[in-house]
Amino acid sequence: MPASPTEPTEPTGPTASTGAAALVIGEALIDLIRRPGQPDDARVGGSPLNVAVGLSRLGVPVELLTHLGSDAYADLVTGHLDANGVRVAEGSVGPGATSTAAATIGPDGAATYDFAIDWALPGVPRRTPELVHTGSIGAVLAPGAEVVEETLQAVRGTATVSYDPNVRPQLMGDLHLARKQVEGLVGLADVVKASDEDAAWLYPDLTVADVVRHWLGLGPALVVVTRGGEGAYAGTVAEVAEVTAPRTTVADTIGAGDSFMAGLLAALSDAGLLGRAQEGALRSLAGEDLRRVLTFAAACAAVTVSRPGADPPRRAEMPD
Repeated sequence: MPASPTEPTEPTGPTASTGAAALVIGEALIDLIRRPGQPDDARVGGSPLNVAVGLSRLGVPVELLTHLGSDAYADLVTGHLDANGVRVAEGSVGPGATSTAAATIGPDGAATYDFAIDWALPGVPRRTPELVHTGSIGAVLAPGAEVVEETLQAVRGTATVSYDPNVRPQLMGDLHLARKQVEGLVGLADVVKASDEDAAWLYPDLTVADVVRHWLGLGPALVVVTRGGEGAYAGTVAEVAEVTAPRTTVADTIGAGDSFMAGLLAALSDAGLLGRAQEGALRSLAGEDLRRVLTFAAACAAVTVSRPGADPPRRAEMPD
């Protein structure tokens, strides 16, 4: 879940003077990376933040509504966002501490997390872009989760809504209550992306295909379940599709799902499928158009896993 280190880089996304085509709502935090035999490494992270950075690097103007404290960790976060062309939404910085997550990297490169999260939001944003994305901890953790839900309800008339559960069992409590909360957000979304691990925790008795079918029945136009090195499985009301994951050497899996999410949304933006006026076209997405969107998202994730940390690709790194 962590992002790449915050050394100065050339901003590749929009500047603060441009309007945001996308609003991402969710946690921004500091990941304390722990590898065997090495000192802790503090990096900027948070699944929604990673999605915002991924969108900006792919050329989608984006603003992040989050909760940051008034501390040195907040400076690391805002510096990273600024370097990647992501605007910080008004009201995101307040009193208290910036959230942290200790990420322990195992021998296989996979990460496990221990969280210290402070999640509150100032209220429903006044601006409505063509895309509003949320997910992970910020979509389900009180008190900020109430503002997230209110925002999704408020923007549905004009914006495409996307959601990534990015399940964190240690923070979500009872499975049945968590499932109800996730399904409520799925029902508000047009585009949903989850991992096969998310699906297995939420629905231990269902297959990936069953979960996709169930969620489509709740209202979304497109549901995608990623399957790590095996690619992704997706469904719309028109058809189902599968894509394979590109072959690559895996450095670690940090941020792979967030990069896939950003790539998926950027590809939908490229295809002119975002915004409520495009809902009909999004719902009828099928055939090669559907596979093209999924293939681009999978390629973005493959770039990310090929290098350490959540370091999503820039548009220039992706094939035309």
